Amino acid sequence: MSSSVLFNITTFAYLISMLVFFVFLATRNKSIGTAAISVAYGGLLAQTLAIALRWKESYDIGVGHAPLSNLYESVVFFSWTIVLIYALLDIKYKYRIIGAFVMPFAMLGMAWAQLGMNSSIEPLVPALQSNWLLYHVVTCFLGYAAFAVACGISIMYLIKANHDENTQKSGEASVISMFPATRVLDDLNYRAIMVGFPLLTLGIITGAAWANYAWGTYWSWDPKETWSLIVWFVYAAFLHARITKGWVGRRAAWLSIIGFGATIFCYLGVNLFLSGLHSYGGR
Repeated sequence: MSSSVLFNITTFAYLISMLVFFVFLATRNKSIGTAAISVAYGGLLAQTLAIALRWKESYDIGVGHAPLSNLYESVVFFSWTIVLIYALLDIKYKYRIIGAFVMPFAMLGMAWAQLGMNSSIEPLVPALQSNWLLYHVVTCFLGYAAFAVACGISIMYLIKANHDENTQKSGEASVISMFPATRVLDDLNYRAIMVGFPLLTLGIITGAAWANYAWGTYWSWDPKETWSLIVWFVYAAFLHARITKGWVGRRAAWLSIIGFGATIFCYLGVNLFLSGLHSYGGR
């Protein structure tokens, strides 16, 4: 079996998991929720095997590098980290319904990669021929994934907060009543960002070391570097406002969503629309 077949299985599994999570949201049936997370875990396993197999395939054809070198491979890895972070969150906190707001990110990433990108394994450009690539990409994308989970939780928070206000006025109940309490969602948002921020910081540091190896300078204000710094400041502002100013609730949720929007532009927007030292990442 090839990695391509396993990636197709992964995409299908994430699609099924997302749809079953939506049914879980509508029915509030715990067995359906268990089925949804089980399919997600199955997809994560298939994707883990696929990434390992693609790594082996690159050596089999004489290229020999980690599958993190172009846009296709990075989007696939991003989807994998999103489901991984969500799985860890599910194991620790058991708030299964969060999957309905996180799995769409992973499914869309895999669908885009499988249907719209060149998936061939190609030799590394000189700038990528460094072990710093592995350290930099892994830390950055684990941070991005934590921010994606925080964004999904923040969307849940805003829906839940509005629902609670309207319910108090009308006295009606709805499926949204099965969401965790707003204080729980607010805390999970904070915890996810507390995981993602040091990973992003480490990713920027390893990226600077890689830049010095590849181009002889730690920092050159390349568009990717500039936007990485913008994302870092957004989440630094989130944590600063949370710790020193007591920012919680809606303001924290919106800042988390804005931060993930900046993260996506840093990752995809810069690669696709701006030219610079990281332009190879848009291929």
